[in-house]
Amino acid sequence: MNEPHASSRAGAPVQERAAAPPRAPDAQGGRLLHDWKGAHARVLGYLAALGVPEAERAGLALAAVERAATRDAWAPGSDAHAESLRAVRELLLERTSPAPSPDAESSAGAGFLGWRLAAWLAGTPEAWAPPGAPSGPRALRATPDLVFGHMVPERVERRGLRASVARRLGRGARGTWGPRGGTGPGRRLHDRRRRLPWTRAARRRRALLVFLVLIPSVVASGFMQNVLPHRGSTWLEAAIVLVFGALFGWISIGFWTALLGFVTLLRRDRFAITARGRGRDTALDPAARTALVMPICDEPVDRVFAGLRATHHSLERSGALANFDFFVLSDTRDPGTWVNEEEAWAAWCRQVGGFGRIFYRHRKAPVARKSGNIADFCRRWGRAYRYLVVLDADSVMSGDTLVELVRLMQRNPRVGMIQTAPQTVNRRSLFARVQQFANKLYGPMFAAGLHYWQLGHGQYWGHNAILRVAPFMRHCSLTRLPGRPPWGGEILSHDFVEAALLGRAGWEIWLAFDLDGSFEEPPSTLLEEMKRDRRWCQGNLQHSRLLFSEGLFPAHRALFVNGVMSYVSALLWFGFLALSSAEAISEALRPPDYFPSGRSLFPEWPVWRPDWALTLVAVTGSILFLPKILGILLVLLRGTARQFGGPLRLGASVLFEILLSSLLAPIRMVFHSRFVLWNLLGRTVAWRSQGREDLETSWRAAFAHHGWDTLVASAWGAGVYWLNPDYFWWLTPIVAALILSVPVSVLASRISLGMAARRFGLFVIPEESAPPPELVELQAEIRRARERGRELPPAERDGLVRAVVDPYANAIHAALLGRRGALQPRIRERRRALLRRAVLEGPDALAGSERRVLLADPELASEAHAAVWSIAERERARTWGRPGGD
Repeated sequence: MNEPHASSRAGAPVQERAAAPPRAPDAQGGRLLHDWKGAHARVLGYLAALGVPEAERAGLALAAVERAATRDAWAPGSDAHAESLRAVRELLLERTSPAPSPDAESSAGAGFLGWRLAAWLAGTPEAWAPPGAPSGPRALRATPDLVFGHMVPERVERRGLRASVARRLGRGARGTWGPRGGTGPGRRLHDRRRRLPWTRAARRRRALLVFLVLIPSVVASGFMQNVLPHRGSTWLEAAIVLVFGALFGWISIGFWTALLGFVTLLRRDRFAITARGRGRDTALDPAARTALVMPICDEPVDRVFAGLRATHHSLERSGALANFDFFVLSDTRDPGTWVNEEEAWAAWCRQVGGFGRIFYRHRKAPVARKSGNIADFCRRWGRAYRYLVVLDADSVMSGDTLVELVRLMQRNPRVGMIQTAPQTVNRRSLFARVQQFANKLYGPMFAAGLHYWQLGHGQYWGHNAILRVAPFMRHCSLTRLPGRPPWGGEILSHDFVEAALLGRAGWEIWLAFDLDGSFEEPPSTLLEEMKRDRRWCQGNLQHSRLLFSEGLFPAHRALFVNGVMSYVSALLWFGFLALSSAEAISEALRPPDYFPSGRSLFPEWPVWRPDWALTLVAVTGSILFLPKILGILLVLLRGTARQFGGPLRLGASVLFEILLSSLLAPIRMVFHSRFVLWNLLGRTVAWRSQGREDLETSWRAAFAHHGWDTLVASAWGAGVYWLNPDYFWWLTPIVAALILSVPVSVLASRISLGMAARRFGLFVIPEESAPPPELVELQAEIRRARERGRELPPAERDGLVRAVVDPYANAIHAALLGRRGALQPRIRERRRALLRRAVLEGPDALAGSERRVLLADPELASEAHAAVWSIAERERARTWGRPGGD
C-alpha cells in the first residue's frame, strides 16, 4: 500500500541539513540524547513507510525533531518518539495547504492517498477524500447514500395441507394463498401464470416424468421381489423391496432428466428463456441500474478480488460497465482478513477509478449469514437498483453474459429471476479435475433436463443469478422457523425457499441452461466437499417443514422433496445394503422352514435366482451409466471432442471418471447417511466458509475422517464372507471402496496427480484448451496479488499488524469505520487498558475477540498506530515488525 509521497513538494521547500539530531543539553545526560537519536531514526522510518522520496526524508526528519525539541520535550518523562512523530505530521499537513493540483500530484508519482493522508492523520478527515470519491463529511466513502426500503417477511402457513383440507370441508377460515383465498396482486399474478402456454407444457412434461419414473419403478420392485428367496413374503424382504423401489425411482429421475436434456440440446426448446426475442437487439435501459453483489465471510481475499476484477474488466470490454455497480458485502470475523479486504478494495478503486461505483461494507453483526447480508443490502440500497446479480466468493462472470441477463430481464417483465448454470473451473487436484470434467461433460445435459421439467418454475442456487429487486424485496424476506436448530432457526438453504416465495407471488423463475460465461470453483478435496454438504444437508432437511406451505406451486414443492432426497437417498441406500446383508445372514443362519403357513401339501422352497439378480444389476447400471455415454455422444455430434483432449483421451477420461466415481459413491453414502442421522438426533452444524484454494488432505486428516468407516467396512465384509460367502461378492464393490477410503481420499486430493493427468490429456475441459479471457485475467490477478503479499515484511502479512503499523492501512481502516459513538467510561477504560497491553506485549498476545475490539474502534486504531510508532525499546518494537529506536 505504500505510495510515493508528494506532500513535501508542496509549499515552501525543505532546507536540506545534515541528518543528525540536535544536541541535548548537558544537564539531561546521555539517556535523553539516546532517546532523541532513536526518535530521529523512527521519524526516518515513518517517512519511508509514507513513501516520502528518500532525498527529502532527512530534511523533514530533522525539522520534525527540531520542532519537537522546542516544546519542553527535553524534560524528564517526556516521549521524544511521540513528540517527533506528531511534529512530522504537522509538517506534512502544512505542506498540503493549499492542496496541489491533480497534475502536480500525478507528476510527483503520488497515489490516491498521497498528500491528503497527512490531513487525515492530523485529525481533519474532511480534507482527506481521495480524487473521484464522493464528497461528504466522511473521509473515505465505501458505500453509497442510503435509500431505505422495506423487506418484511410474509406470513408462511406451514400447515397448508391441513388448512386446505379444513377449508374444503368448510371447517377452516379462508387462507392467504388457498384455493379460495387471497385477492392481492401476488395472488392475481399467481392465477394468471397458470394460464400461460408454458405452464400447460410444463404440466404435460411433468405427467410424462411421473409415468416414466413410476411405472419402471413398480416393475423393477416386482422384479426384485421375485429375485429374493421368499419372494417378499417376510417383513425383511418386504422392506428390501420398498427401499429398492424408492431408490430405483430416484435414480430413474436422473436418467430421464439426462435423456430429455440430451434431446433438448440437440433440438432446442422453444420455451427456453434465451430463445425469447432472439435476434432482437435490446439496448440496455440507462435507468435500469444493476448491482453485482458478492457476500463474503472470511474468504481468501486475493481470490475474491481477483474474480471481481476479472468480471469488472470483462464488463468494461463489453461497453456496459456504466450500467453496473459492484458491492462487496463482508461478514468477515477474522480481524486480519477484514483489513486485507479494505486494502484490496481501496487499491482496486484507486487503480480503476472505481470510487462511487465499487463499494465495500463490513457488517458488525452477521445476522442470518448470507441471506441476511443480501437482505441488509436490499433494505439499504435495493430501491436504487432494478436488478441484482448475486455472486459467490469464487464466482466469475463474463461481461457479455451479464449484459445478456439484463436484456433478458428487460424483454420479459414477468420474470423475477434467471439462474445460470455455472461451469466449475480452475482446480488442480485430481479430485477437483474429475469433478470439473464431469460437470462440463454431463452438466449441460442435466441442466437442460431440469429446464425441460421446470420451465418457469425454476430453482435458485444462490449465486450467478440475476434477480428483479422490487419483487425480491417484497416477497423473499425469510422468517425464522420455530424451534431450535437443526430443524428450526435460520433457514440455511435460503435459495430454494426464496425461489419458491417468488414463484408463489406469480413471478417466473428460469434456468438459462444454454448461457455460457458463468464460472465457479469446486471443492479441491473430498473432505472439503463433505464440509459443504454437511451445511447443505441441514438446510435441505429444513425444507421438509415448508413442504406444505400455502400457495406454493407443486413444482417448488417437488424441488423441496428433491433437496431432501439428495441426502435421504444415501440413508436409503445404506439401509438397503444393511437389510440385504441381514437377509443374507439370516438365510445362512436360520434353518429353512418349508411349511411357514402350517401343514400344506406342497412345501415352499426358498429360491435364490442369481441370473435375475444379474439382470437387475445390469438394468440399474445402465440407468446410472447411460448418461455418461450420452455425454460423449453429444460432444462427438457437436464436433467439440478436441476441446476435451480428443476422442481417445475423452473416452479414457470417462472410464477413469467412472472408476473414481464408483470408489467415491460409497464414501459419500456413508457421510451423507451420517449427516441425516445427526440432524435426526438434533446435532446442528457450525457455519464455516468453504475452502476456496487448492488444498490437499493429509494422511492424519484422512484417518480421522475415514478411519472408523474403514474398520466397520472391514468387519462388515469379513462377517458376511464368513456367514454367506456367495452374498459377499455382491457386496464387494461397496466394502472395498470403504476399506480404501483413506488412500482414495488422500491420493485424489493430490495436486501432483491432477497435473500429471493434465499432462497426459486426461480430464481436460474446454476452459483449459481455450481459456476465456475472464479466467486468464483471474489467474493473472491472483499471481499479482500474491507477489504483492510476498513483498510485505513477514510481520505485516498479518492484517492486524498492518492496520496498526502501516500509515496507509491505518488511515483507510479508520476512515471506513467513521466516527465512534459515545462510550461509557468503564468501557472506554477497558479499551485503553487493552491498547496498553497490546503495545506492551505485542499482537500475538491478543485473542481474536480482543483483536476485533481493537480494530472496531476508530479512535483506538488511530491511537494504536501512534503508540506503536512511538515505542522506543527495540525488542518491543520488533513484536510489531518495526525497527528499534536506537
